[in-house]
Amino acid sequence: MTPRRTTLAALLLAVGTVAAAVPVSFARTPAPPAGADSALIAELERGAHPLRTTEPGGSLRDLRPVGRMVKDARVVGLGEATHSTHEFFTMKHRLFRYLVEEKGFRGFSLEASWSTGLRLDDYVLHGKGDPRRIMDEEFQADYLWWNTDEFADLLTWMRDYNRAHPKDPVRFMGNDHIYAGPELYDKVTAYVAENRPALLPRFSELYRGLRPTTSVGAHINASKERPVAESREIADRTGRALDLLKRQQPGLGSGKAAQEAFTWAVRHATAIDQTAGQFTFDFDDPRQAAASMRYRDRAMAATVAWWHRQTGDKVLVSAHNAHLALRSHAPEVYPKVQGHFLRDKLGKDYVSIGTAFDSGSFNAVDAENRIRAFTLGPAKPGTNEHTLDEVRHRDYALDLRDTPANARAWLATPRATRLIAASYPGPGIEYPIALSRAHDIIVHLHRTTAAKLRAPSPSTPAR
Repeated sequence: MTPRRTTLAALLLAVGTVAAAVPVSFARTPAPPAGADSALIAELERGAHPLRTTEPGGSLRDLRPVGRMVKDARVVGLGEATHSTHEFFTMKHRLFRYLVEEKGFRGFSLEASWSTGLRLDDYVLHGKGDPRRIMDEEFQADYLWWNTDEFADLLTWMRDYNRAHPKDPVRFMGNDHIYAGPELYDKVTAYVAENRPALLPRFSELYRGLRPTTSVGAHINASKERPVAESREIADRTGRALDLLKRQQPGLGSGKAAQEAFTWAVRHATAIDQTAGQFTFDFDDPRQAAASMRYRDRAMAATVAWWHRQTGDKVLVSAHNAHLALRSHAPEVYPKVQGHFLRDKLGKDYVSIGTAFDSGSFNAVDAENRIRAFTLGPAKPGTNEHTLDEVRHRDYALDLRDTPANARAWLATPRATRLIAASYPGPGIEYPIALSRAHDIIVHLHRTTAAKLRAPSPSTPAR
């Protein structure tokens, strides 16, 4: 792996044998407080709302307090403290079900490519394709963490919901852009061929050699290996194609269908250009590397906001805590994150929910580049997780904006907090985070287990 690819992979993944599940009970017997302020714990307990389970089946009544915390928000970011934990993924499924059934949400957005989202949206809307095959083909390289039984179950529920509610469906959307699939190029050129056929040769030239012909993983890795100058030349071409398409506005007399087709064609061309732009930074320069992360998070937020405007759907966004927080955990590396951009765009219509855990397992890449499960014991005294776990409920949700004085001061003070992404162990596993400045709501889990990763062939062919 070249130095540039190593640096890029580390940045993208940083904010990128399965243990048996343990039964989740409604409450537990807490350990005696280890030096914690009893008044603080009492205040946290008064605001904590216990969760019956993290599994998606059964009654959702225990989520009603979370619904009151969300209020009338139109976009909710639900984070994960690790990238591959069963309970974080099933909690996303469970909360999405509640938001759909009780709060009118209709969109689920994942930290996956826009083109992947189109394929999965086709499945949940129309039953097109085999979702597990789509997952095998799409969730590779940086996105392999989503190829799990937990996400397959979510997609199955979404499809079942749409069969029962064909006139009011739920939708699936990818908001990331490390990969732009072949269907994006096909959709843009098909639109041009039908509506501006004289321009088709120009678009064919601008997109020449860019449409992926290999597997997703191979294409992403090849993009990381390209020299910066070549990546910038590609981005220049995709930018010119986007600008040319934008100038082809439908005439004033055009109907709604024509306007809609144009809008979606521009969105697909935008996704192509966003992907090209992501690889134009010199990752050996720390300032350029940081700028690339700002570029990525800004683009993800813009994609979510576009979907919300275009469809009118309320959206649940799934990503790492670090992406969905209201402030960056490490501004020198991630100058401004997706949650911050969404708060700027949407104000209080965006709500950030972070997650935390005291002990348990997760999947990550080890020092020898192997994916395996890791297990952590109870959080250390002095960390946010340690104090959160002294609350008597096993699993619970807490509104960080509505707490008494002691708790409010404690939540506003930075202290060590786990943020584990794709690699473990390594530097940067704990960061000084003030919870109430990072999120509006926290969901704390006492114990977690590793997500159930699926294992497709590493040579899954191109489509």
